[in-house]
Amino acid sequence: MENIESKCGKIKEELETRLANVSDLKTLEEVRIEFFGKSGKITLLVGDIRNVPNEQKKKYGELTNATKEYAIAYFDDKKAVLDHLALVAEQQNSTAYDMSVPSKKKVGSLHPVTIVANEFSEIFKSMGFIVEQGNEIETEYNNFEALRIGKDHPARDMQDTFYLEDGRVLVTHTSSAQNRIYKQYGAPVRAIFPGRSYRNEDVDATHDVSFFQLEGILVDENITVANLLYFMKSVFSKAFGREIEVRLRPYFFPFTEPSFEVDVKCIYCGDTPCKVCKETTWIELAGCGMIHPEVLEMGGIDSKKYRGFAFGMGLTRFATLKYGIKDIRELHNLNFLKQFGLK
Repeated sequence: MENIESKCGKIKEELETRLANVSDLKTLEEVRIEFFGKSGKITLLVGDIRNVPNEQKKKYGELTNATKEYAIAYFDDKKAVLDHLALVAEQQNSTAYDMSVPSKKKVGSLHPVTIVANEFSEIFKSMGFIVEQGNEIETEYNNFEALRIGKDHPARDMQDTFYLEDGRVLVTHTSSAQNRIYKQYGAPVRAIFPGRSYRNEDVDATHDVSFFQLEGILVDENITVANLLYFMKSVFSKAFGREIEVRLRPYFFPFTEPSFEVDVKCIYCGDTPCKVCKETTWIELAGCGMIHPEVLEMGGIDSKKYRGFAFGMGLTRFATLKYGIKDIRELHNLNFLKQFGLK
């Protein structure tokens, strides 16, 4: 058996030496025949098991099969390199090849959340909004204090924040961009900032540690709750492509006063209760409210002259509703996401 171990090692060394000196696919084919052909060294080595005593066949088979697998992998690696070099040479020699020309074949796909985010971005841009990207890492001040969420505020505990070693946090809501946007653009301003948020939650069919939201603000003179209600109705009617009934329910957010939850009439059941709306005929889709004067002032905006409203919606939730996805964990399943391939 020691002899076969030595023989396997010698064949590996021979293959490595031969391949080291190969620089073209024609010579590589000669090496393939030499080692893997009908009378090749690897082929004969494996086939010689018939001449091995029965008590040694198991060990012989293990050693020779391992040698064969190693040899095939080593050969394939060399072939991949030569194939690539041949392709590069062909492209360089072709006067008709232009790497700047886009491929006619569309591959890949857009994530359903990305599709929804893009659709909403187009809706808001048509209404005069700028689109900003929120940060995924923020200061505690922007994420909490600038939104009237003090260190002892109960909302601080509710959000199960991920704290970083440098004192910053993974954003718990896209509202964290508000202060930065106010200081950057001043007033009047219309802006949305879609992005990813993080909370330390148990993952299940409806919860994840990472999810996507879209936050928006509209600040100008003489803005009222009536403007807010009309605006939300317009947005969701555009999103669903039909006239949508909307209602506001009183709620609480530290950075808005008054605050509301936004419900839309269930588009799946109308007046007949269904499972999507939990047999209420209404679906909660957003939170909103009139921006608290203190939040405006912290952003450098004169709250005596300007008023505004803020709104936030879950893009992940909207995507699951739009595409009938019952388990948000499917949004990480590549096989599931293939159905959203580019057309």
